[in-house]
Amino acid sequence: MADIIKKLPVLPSERALKVISGRWKAIILYHLFDRPKRLSELRRLIPAVSQKVLIQQLREMEEHGLVRREIFREIPPRVEYSATTLGLSLEPVLLALCEWGQRHAAELNEADRVTDCVIRPRKGDNRPMP
Repeated sequence: MADIIKKLPVLPSERALKVISGRWKAIILYHLFDRPKRLSELRRLIPAVSQKVLIQQLREMEEHGLVRREIFREIPPRVEYSATTLGLSLEPVLLALCEWGQRHAAELNEADRVTDCVIRPRKGDNRPMP
C-alpha cells in the first residue's frame, strides 16, 4: 500500500480525482453501493467492459481502499466485491457528479439523452430516496 500512496498527488482534489478516475470505476462503485456482487454479476451489469479491464479497475480500487474482495473457501471458490466504508463515502460525490451531468446535458439541449440519477438504498438503510 505504501507504494500506491507515494504515487498519489499531494493536492487533495487531484488525489481524489486520481483515485476515482478510470472509465469504469464510478460505474462499478455505483453497482456496489447497494450490496456485494460477484465478478460475473458485475459483468452482466456493465456489459461494455471487458473482464480484463473490470478486474484491473477492481484491483486498483481495492488498493486505494474503496473496494473489498472477499474469497469464500468453498467448492467452487466464490469471490465477492463490496464497497468499503471509504468507498461508500463517495456516494454523495457520485450523486453530485450525476446531477451536474444532467445540468450540463440540459444546458446543451441534450437532457433527453441522459438518464436519471438513481442511487439505490442499501439493505437495512432507511434513508429516503433523493
